[in-house]
Amino acid sequence: MKYNTIIIGGGLAGLTAGATLSKFGKKVLLLEQHHKPGGCATTFKRGDFIIEVGLHEMSGIAENGAIPQIFEMLDVDQEVDLLKVPEFYAAYSDRGKFVFPHGFDAATKALIDKYPEDEKGIKRFMKLLAGIRKEGLKQPRSAWVKKLIYPLMPLLYPNLVEADRHTVGSWLDKYISNENIKVDLVAHLAYWGDDPYTLSMFYYGLPFSGFIENGGHFIKGGSQKLSDHLAAYIEKHGGTVLLGKKAEKIVTENGQVTGVTFRDNFNEDTDPVTISCDNVVANCAIPVVPALLDEPYAGMLKEKIGDKTNSCSILCMYFGFKTDVEKFGVKHYSNVIEGEDVRSLKDVKPNHQGDWSKRRFIFVDYAKVDAQLAPPDKSEGVICTVDYIEDWEDLNETDYKAKKEEVAQILLQRLEKQFPGIRESIEYYEVSTSKTIQRYTSNPSGSVYGYAQIKGQTGNKRFRNNFLIPNLYFASAWAFPGGGFEGSITGGFLAALQMNKDKIWSAVDDEHFVDKRIVTLLEHKPIDDHTLELSFEKPADSQPQKGKYACLNLLNSKVAELDLPYRWLPVSSTADDDHLKFQIELDGSSFSKSCEGIDIGDEAIIFGPMN
Repeated sequence: MKYNTIIIGGGLAGLTAGATLSKFGKKVLLLEQHHKPGGCATTFKRGDFIIEVGLHEMSGIAENGAIPQIFEMLDVDQEVDLLKVPEFYAAYSDRGKFVFPHGFDAATKALIDKYPEDEKGIKRFMKLLAGIRKEGLKQPRSAWVKKLIYPLMPLLYPNLVEADRHTVGSWLDKYISNENIKVDLVAHLAYWGDDPYTLSMFYYGLPFSGFIENGGHFIKGGSQKLSDHLAAYIEKHGGTVLLGKKAEKIVTENGQVTGVTFRDNFNEDTDPVTISCDNVVANCAIPVVPALLDEPYAGMLKEKIGDKTNSCSILCMYFGFKTDVEKFGVKHYSNVIEGEDVRSLKDVKPNHQGDWSKRRFIFVDYAKVDAQLAPPDKSEGVICTVDYIEDWEDLNETDYKAKKEEVAQILLQRLEKQFPGIRESIEYYEVSTSKTIQRYTSNPSGSVYGYAQIKGQTGNKRFRNNFLIPNLYFASAWAFPGGGFEGSITGGFLAALQMNKDKIWSAVDDEHFVDKRIVTLLEHKPIDDHTLELSFEKPADSQPQKGKYACLNLLNSKVAELDLPYRWLPVSSTADDDHLKFQIELDGSSFSKSCEGIDIGDEAIIFGPMN
């Protein structure tokens, strides 16, 4: 058995690369360690709510832009709805509120109206941002063309050259005088980094200008819709997506990658499997790749990345509300609550590392668009703020939970202070930290943006998609162009284009890996008015024991409204039983309705068992 390409990781870059290669007619195998695709572009279920893991708003949805063209090519536009958010953001501080609107003209006017003394600097700022995106998208991809025109860069790309010479902080200090406007202009900094004096002005300008010009967008129903579509696209076009499978080794021979060894991530009793391929895409974090390689490549890669700086992480506090929170004064989609100790641009980084009672955060109200994450009479939101693994990694489980709750109460108090009455409407809340991100994505330090977008690690200085072994490619937040939805999708697409250009392919047959965790329904039996028992074939590679938990994922879920097609359930059958049995609570959820409507012979996939 052989595949053209094996992709390690099912984040957006890996999914986009896989879908694009499948479109090109290549036989693709994608391995994802989690039981669902997407990385940070996923959702999970809590009570009545579909909780969005990572998407607040994405940039790059421009008419005739790269992302819409990629989406059209991969049929995303036919299956996934994008919702434009009402405005960029609103920043709250003791100085009052500033609303940053969409549109360069409207944004320029709003800034000048509030800070007339900096009119000249504001206009220069807007001109620079518009120029960064326009010139950035016009740059030639060919390395030799870039070298050829290098002496002409200041003439051909003046805004890129200017931005490349600055950090956000150094540029704002040079051209803007009022510290208050500087603070307002970096209100969304947590979406890119943590320090305006190290963050590249070039990198900051690309998404920032996209948000202003075309607006931010949210994916209707949550980002899992996009991830699921891309995974399904791969399989529809002859590829294989294996969830719950973790790569253990990238096999090399005579200076080439020849295959990948992986095993089940939820069942340690199964044997590892090695499958050969023409090339590999590492969608996993670059710092974890050396552990997958033999020498000399492991040492070579460690040396290349040894001096690189990881980005910060993000803490998210997810909310389900009993009602629409606009009645409590939440008028905007994205609401930045400034820290009391942020008086100048130089205070921003210390604030991100400071006391939680003062740390700047963003509160997103998903009800401002038709997000379809909550029932019509309820709503959903999230607090997002900069986080660091150092604050959590040395805590035992008890202390970790206690600190999460302590931080939650502080943030709840501050949210209530800004929007009086909102706390009483909370039906559900949960905190995700950098430690959570590290656990589920294997990103070292929980670094959601990969390597920090500082001057020496951005743009053309970022790792390209191929730099170590001729047929090993990198596509993730850690590689070019970087993190975020726009960056990851672009990076995956560019990697696929490069692979297609390099033409490291051989003939492969139609044989595919058979996933023995896929089972068929054998019996459907009501236990009482509130309980249903489903009996499936036993997975060939595991013997789930009674009382242990396994994930039952229905492959053709019949009802999907405000739900996901899986549940972690206790196994109700014994090891001696011929069937694998689960008892389903008939709670009125879409999942339980799907279980009621399932037919004999329908398929499900079983992940686990786990204690």
